[in-house]
Amino acid sequence: MKKKNVRKIIVLVIMGLFVLFFCIWQNNDIVISHYSYKTSLIGDNLNGYKIAQISDLHNKRFGKNQKHLLNILDKENPDIIVITGDIVDSNHTNIDIALEFIKGAIELAPVYYVTGNHEYWLSNHDRDKLMKGMERNGVTILDNKVIYMEKENGNGYYLIGLSDKNLSDHVLPSICSSIDSNKLQILLAHEPQYFDNYSKADVDLVLSGHAHGGQIRLPFIGGLIAPDQGFLPKYTSGTYINKNTTMIVSRGLGNSIIPMRVFNRPEVVIISLQKHKIRQTNS
Repeated sequence: MKKKNVRKIIVLVIMGLFVLFFCIWQNNDIVISHYSYKTSLIGDNLNGYKIAQISDLHNKRFGKNQKHLLNILDKENPDIIVITGDIVDSNHTNIDIALEFIKGAIELAPVYYVTGNHEYWLSNHDRDKLMKGMERNGVTILDNKVIYMEKENGNGYYLIGLSDKNLSDHVLPSICSSIDSNKLQILLAHEPQYFDNYSKADVDLVLSGHAHGGQIRLPFIGGLIAPDQGFLPKYTSGTYINKNTTMIVSRGLGNSIIPMRVFNRPEVVIISLQKHKIRQTNS
């Protein structure tokens, strides 16, 4: 009987160690998701233009000074890096860790940022420190702003950013009414559940996050729970299309209230713009 009990204990210990190492691996091993966005609204000079999306870092570290995450971005060689909110976590805020990533990323490509809900949950002191730190390091903060990203010879696209406080009000329609609808419009907006509002404004491509991939992902079901969407959320990962608007939702990199991802590895999203003469599709 003693031998049987010892064997059971050994088996349980081995199983426990396997689960532990699996959880550590799947919460720290970054997957790179590539998307090709095909559109007739760009010139030939933007064909192959590459955008790296970082979302929901939540103060998580991937190696000293974010070395592992930055190495991934370096190998992808993006034209720009966009951060779609929640670079910090209001529950265990560390502005210095957030700026570690910023200091490395800005050396690789121009960086553009919009706020997430956690930035607005910070104290005024911490929020001010974060914003000034990003601006000091060369980041363009795009809250409720639009810039024309000109490549050459007047060809380019509009990059629009929404503050997390203004995802469903008049701000986006107002911005879109003032720009050329014949040029590609790319929107950075932290929360995907407002997809109908983004589509009504007729932007072409939306980059979003916030849902953490549904935190726990199951085959044939997808994500189980997401902030502001509840159980079995509609928008958690990948591509969604509504009329003329395509939305790509990143599963993000860090965690917040729920400390563990299950079958849901942290993600870096890479979008490649592709010149298309006839119709707009995604692959």
